[in-house]
Amino acid sequence: MAETSTYPLRLPRSIKAAVEVLAKEEGISINQFVATAVAEKLSAMRTASFFEERRQRADLDAFASILNRDGGEAPRGGDER
Repeated sequence: MAETSTYPLRLPRSIKAAVEVLAKEEGISINQFVATAVAEKLSAMRTASFFEERRQRADLDAFASILNRDGGEAPRGGDER
């Protein structure tokens, strides 16, 4: 990390104990474990927001017209449902 800041974090004892065990098993510090966990959560939340925004922009009528249009090739062997 090129630029860091500190943040005092209070965890329930049971969660801290579990983090200590997992961090030790992974061979990383508790700080690295927590930073990675926070980064993963941010990524998941941003991904959900991205797909929600895309869903809201969807044109379902256009989608249906593409699916129902004439022409094209018949499905190839093995492409059946």
